Amino acid sequence: MKSVAVGVGVASALWLAGCSQTASVSSAEEFVVDGRVYGMPDAKVYREDYLGDAVVGEYMTASPHLAKLDYKGNKTHHVRLDTLSQKVEVAPGVSYNAWTFGGSVPGPVLHVREGDRVIFTMKNRSDEPVVVTSPAKDAAPFYRQLADNPYQKPVSAISPMPHSMDFHSGTVAADDKWRSISPGETIQFEWVANYPGVYMYHCGTSSVLMHTAMGQYGAVVVSPKEGYPTEADHEYVITQSEFYLQKMGDSYIYDHQAAMANNPSHVTFNGHVSALMDQPLKASKGDRVRLYVLNAGPNGTSSFHVIGAIFDRVWYEGNLENEWRGMQTVLLGASNGAVVEFIVPEDGLYKLVDHEFHDAERGAAGALIAAPAQ
Repeated sequence: MKSVAVGVGVASALWLAGCSQTASVSSAEEFVVDGRVYGMPDAKVYREDYLGDAVVGEYMTASPHLAKLDYKGNKTHHVRLDTLSQKVEVAPGVSYNAWTFGGSVPGPVLHVREGDRVIFTMKNRSDEPVVVTSPAKDAAPFYRQLADNPYQKPVSAISPMPHSMDFHSGTVAADDKWRSISPGETIQFEWVANYPGVYMYHCGTSSVLMHTAMGQYGAVVVSPKEGYPTEADHEYVITQSEFYLQKMGDSYIYDHQAAMANNPSHVTFNGHVSALMDQPLKASKGDRVRLYVLNAGPNGTSSFHVIGAIFDRVWYEGNLENEWRGMQTVLLGASNGAVVEFIVPEDGLYKLVDHEFHDAERGAAGALIAAPAQ
């Protein structure tokens, strides 16, 4: 079968052209409680001849990047995030055929504002080889950033399999919106970002453990309507996750027994043991750094810590109502998130680790370098 390059941009541009970027879609079934919108329209499942970009949306980025919300008030976002297979690297010399959202592990970061509406489209393209390494000029920011990432080195693969999408940031009937679709099918549904926070999305098709461990997860950042009370000089997204891989010949495959035993072969920040080591985050002395941290699991906890810093502010799950001060470590269960901030005290190297050191030694480590501004 001929590979389809998602970088062409034309089909995705035509798809997006038919979508209003400002109009809010409503239905007779919707109702409001405490300013939050519930009662979304039923999901639609259909077939289409779409062969364009697997990721469409101007606020979709590759970790650790976060898109700026350059609009006021609320917005309706038309987002496409197709599911497809890619061979990706998680450590030097360690690659496997991942099941992905959009072509990377983790998938793209979606940034919206509390009260925004998301109209979401996903095609199951697991039965076709989709190339993601040649982004078009008008592609989503995600693809330009993915092209600059020297680590995962995605290569198209085929792994026909039913898949689904579960947004923890959505409040909907899961049996309708999160239903599984077969290869070649497309699902479209909508949800309103009723609560601010740092949320996980993942495939909810059985075995959920397997689908998640195979790479189908990512982060949604829902910023509070009024924003956070501090001004951050730098914002970064960090997703911690586990891989359960065993060597098979010259390649690696998923090890379900290891996953059931919670015995990961690798634990990473942003999908690769070197992602935040060889390309550390950057700041300067005196800067306020804001990190949006998600522990995607699928099994383990994370004791997130920055060596040499204390978290000046922590909003557990990213919600302003859940504020802590002066924390050394933030404990995150599987799918928990947090917004953490710290002041860079001096020029130097600040290591980011899961303070559960068996995870740090499996790869859950990174760095931030503070150096004088050039």
